[in-house]
Amino acid sequence: MASRRTHHFRALLAVPAFRRLLAVRLGGQFTDGVFQAALAGSVLFNPDRQATPTAIAFAAAVLVLPYSLVGPFAGVLLDRWSRRTVTVVTNLARAGVVLPIAAMIFLGSEGPLFFTSTLVVIGLGRLLLSGLSAATPHVVPDQRLVTANAVGGTAGSVAYSLGLGCALLLLQTVFPAGDAGYAGIALLAPVGYLISAALARFSFARDELGPDQVLPHRPGLAGEAVAVVRGMADGIRHLGRARGAAYAMGAQAGFRLLFGVLALAMLLLYRNRFAGDDLDGVPAQLGLVFAAGAAGVLVAAVVTPAVARRIGGWRWVAGLLAAVAVALPVFGLPFDPLLLVVVVLVVNVAGHGIKIVVDTMVQHECADAFRGRVFAVNDTTFNLAYVLGMVIASRFIPDDGRSPVLLGVAAAGYGCLAAGYAVAAGRWARKAGDDIALPVETMTTVDR
Repeated sequence: MASRRTHHFRALLAVPAFRRLLAVRLGGQFTDGVFQAALAGSVLFNPDRQATPTAIAFAAAVLVLPYSLVGPFAGVLLDRWSRRTVTVVTNLARAGVVLPIAAMIFLGSEGPLFFTSTLVVIGLGRLLLSGLSAATPHVVPDQRLVTANAVGGTAGSVAYSLGLGCALLLLQTVFPAGDAGYAGIALLAPVGYLISAALARFSFARDELGPDQVLPHRPGLAGEAVAVVRGMADGIRHLGRARGAAYAMGAQAGFRLLFGVLALAMLLLYRNRFAGDDLDGVPAQLGLVFAAGAAGVLVAAVVTPAVARRIGGWRWVAGLLAAVAVALPVFGLPFDPLLLVVVVLVVNVAGHGIKIVVDTMVQHECADAFRGRVFAVNDTTFNLAYVLGMVIASRFIPDDGRSPVLLGVAAAGYGCLAAGYAVAAGRWARKAGDDIALPVETMTTVDR
């Protein structure tokens, strides 16, 4: 089995186009980690600012919800515009918008303009990732999609964690504490975004990443608006026919809803309970949490392709949800910092394993003309569910994050989600005659 996994991995990396697309992803996500470390330090771990449950949930909603509401429409654009052009332009735009954000962090001016600008950067990043996911089937054959999603998603998540870690290290060694240091970290982001844009521009031809069939543009703003709405309706109808992908996306949305509850609790525990009055050490303490998250992503990437091919993607998703339901009360209820790291590990194995299966199902079941829309819808529900979980939890969780009842409710929720998904997805898989529901990778090396 190990030799087969090694062969799949080597065969995938032998594809030049995949390596180039992976480089674009890694550059962007590493820079995202650097930029968001500056944001988190400025907003959450600044002793001059309060971080109540409501304040954290509000900040998450401001940053995520506006883009999530327009995300499906952005997905229509991914099916109408060159995805290489989208990748280049979004990275250039992010590089430009980060500059005034750094200035506002330095000045301590974090009002509506700050949140709006940050929203633009994060929203464009989500659009970029949706475009890269939709483009993946253009650089690897169908039988390599499972491994491609495992490698791409894992490497991107690890790059993001490395960006966070490098930023934290720089804050401890090079940049001064406070707003000036966080602003200096933010100023590093434009360099990374420009590099990612250049890689995309010079690595691919204009139409190499799709879409295969570009729809004609309608004359005038009203015509384009009508085309976008009709395109969204077509995408939703298409997803209704790809029922296996739809069920997996629903399970992922449920996972993210409960993940929002856990994320809020974790932030409050580390900021308001474990740190005491010394907030300067919180980012360093969170380094172990980030490391556990990165390790979970790596474990999911190694295990998911082989297990999903052997037992079926839907069974693997159900098993991961059940594992979280068990881990939360066992390792979470003591509210010990070291045991919480184990919870982070398990949750990240589950979250990334589910993502690999969902991405593969969408790529496998959905036609290329609809993939951008479906991925954008998935990204929207992914973010909306996360924020909704935070908002709901903020109404009940104490300021220090310690709530055994809320943790128990989250564990029960994961258990119910695992059971419900197993029944629905299993019934559909048997009806469709596709019990594995994922493309089987062969031992054939494909160079492209």
